[in-house]
Amino acid sequence: MKKLKIILHSKWFSLLLFFLFLFSCLFSFLVPKTSKINPNQSSFSGQITNFKVDGDYVSIDIKGIEKIKGSYYFKTLAEKNQFLNNYQLGDFIIVTGTFERPKKNTVPNLFNYRAYLERKNIFYILSIDTIQKQRENSSFFYYIKNWIIQKLEGKKEKCYYYAFFLGDTSYIEDSILKTYQENGISHLFAISGMHISFFSGILLFLLKKLGMKENKRYLITIFFLLFYMFLSGSSPSVSRAVIFFIFLHINKIGKLELSTLKIFFFTFCFFGILNPNLLLEVGFQYSFLVSFTLLLLQDKEKNRAYFSSLLKISIISFLVGLPITLFYFYQINFLSVFYNLFFVPLVSCLIFPFSFLSFFFSFLEPIFSIFILILEKSSWFCSHIFSFSKAIFGKPNVWFFFLYYFCFFLFFYAKKKIGIVFLLGLLGIQYFSNVLFPSNYCLMIDVGQGDSILIHSQNQNILIDTGGKVNYTKEEWQQRTISTITDYTLIPLFKSLGIKKLDYLILTHGDYDHMGESINLVNHFFVEKVIFNQGEDNDLEKCLIKVLEKKNIPHYKRVKSLDLGQAQFQFLNTRIYDNENDNSNVMYVNFYNYQFLFMGDAGRKKEYDILEKYQLGKIDFLKVGHHGSNTSTSKELISAVKPTYSFISVGKNNRYGHPTKEVLDILSNSKIYRTDQNGSIQINLKDRNYEIITYQ
Repeated sequence: MKKLKIILHSKWFSLLLFFLFLFSCLFSFLVPKTSKINPNQSSFSGQITNFKVDGDYVSIDIKGIEKIKGSYYFKTLAEKNQFLNNYQLGDFIIVTGTFERPKKNTVPNLFNYRAYLERKNIFYILSIDTIQKQRENSSFFYYIKNWIIQKLEGKKEKCYYYAFFLGDTSYIEDSILKTYQENGISHLFAISGMHISFFSGILLFLLKKLGMKENKRYLITIFFLLFYMFLSGSSPSVSRAVIFFIFLHINKIGKLELSTLKIFFFTFCFFGILNPNLLLEVGFQYSFLVSFTLLLLQDKEKNRAYFSSLLKISIISFLVGLPITLFYFYQINFLSVFYNLFFVPLVSCLIFPFSFLSFFFSFLEPIFSIFILILEKSSWFCSHIFSFSKAIFGKPNVWFFFLYYFCFFLFFYAKKKIGIVFLLGLLGIQYFSNVLFPSNYCLMIDVGQGDSILIHSQNQNILIDTGGKVNYTKEEWQQRTISTITDYTLIPLFKSLGIKKLDYLILTHGDYDHMGESINLVNHFFVEKVIFNQGEDNDLEKCLIKVLEKKNIPHYKRVKSLDLGQAQFQFLNTRIYDNENDNSNVMYVNFYNYQFLFMGDAGRKKEYDILEKYQLGKIDFLKVGHHGSNTSTSKELISAVKPTYSFISVGKNNRYGHPTKEVLDILSNSKIYRTDQNGSIQINLKDRNYEIITYQ
């Protein structure tokens, strides 16, 4: 033990550990990862490690020669019930189906599902056709987990038991979970150091009361925590807390006299060597960075009252995690520091302990439900009534991180006044970046089979159409692409770009694939004005107008022209037609001295009328009409405007056969970009040139 103490205190050991950490990270990030699966194979066997049933769909995690994610669509209710009755975690199954690579993000800055799965060493997803059980679970670990899951099924607040027991927040309703995230308190529902301290404290206290010796108490507690860590899915935050607890105990019983910071350093290197991919997980980054900072400042936290200490810890945690919050969520809630003064005691002192008490003593469930009701209503109130406290900053670049933490260091360890001035200045630059560094771009957003185009010019913004889906195929359901476009694509994109409002929402016409998200958008994002197309309002447009009038948002029809920054819009109005597509707003735009033509879903009849009424010259960028349908894009139009680039917004493998070969042939003299092949397409306009970026 004496030799071990000397080794651990040695600077050479720390350096060796750090170099091993760096080597492991470099090897993991630079050496390409390969899969053992042949994507042409049609079957896969392995053990069920997790599954979740959602409606007529089940997602299954299977561990065989490697891990995969499978998805299966129940054809009947009887089939769904049969699955629930016959399959449990730990069962060995054989499945057949089609292997696919997970999708990347085709919209800039948004969630990259493929990268996320690859960090977990999952390289393929399987669209399952058949499932067959090979043998039942024989693992004690899965037996306990299955017992907990079965017991949870009858609980009223099942979603919170899943969160606190198994580290799974996916059962919490999306709208409620969103309020937790917006209020900056979602960390309370991820198993972390708070939970580990609770478990270890209770267990050590009970074992001490039983007269057990210290070493045995800690040994039993360590085994329990390791079991709980695996039970809850070994998330970065809980794993960090458990391993740190173990290292602290080894340090104590071995009388190694290592400082807490050194133990923390060993823990960090241990995880980096064991699994470098954890460094890219947001939970790991928050957990380690905040814990490290609090350890550095722990001496200053002694002899403080509970709420005084909690306030300071909340402020420090907020400031330390701010760049990470902006990088992943693009906005911050300034009141989250004060929200934690209420929600941390509520969750840690009441709700979390009561979740365990009510799990074992059913008569306490009504009290637990009351606490949950208080939690949800309070979070909703804070999110909606104090919405002004949420500020959109956009996604920062890597330089922001370096400068921010340098200013943070100045604030806490050097000159506070200079540090706070630099911090506020840096945040101000990030917040007003679109004003300080004006840019001009047109972004065709990949919204599947629909249209949505963002035009940004000198901190002013126009959105042309919102996209929207009506009918979903089995494959779309299995791939979970049916989430609301507004919530999961448009608003996160706007926030990531630092866009705080839309000056105009222009709706080309009233079809669902062009304006289906409009009501959701104006309800959840700041839209100043809305422009409709010509012709009679259909039911969808009438519903939107009611919402606009309720919110006092001005709306217009038959607009002739519009100026926004460096973009001058001319609406090519002709006559009123007997169909929604031909009544589309067609717009000729001079944008930074480049010519754009946006055709909406206008058909050939309107194209001929436009050619007769307007003298159109050569077009640099053409938004092709009606997703490349042969009802639009006539030879006459293309011969007249001679586009250099043609852009088609279209869904992958859509059932309409868009774009048609006829249209592609007509456009063959231009460079064609398609959202189904190229993802979102961004045109950056500069003084003397332009740049086209795709997000495949």
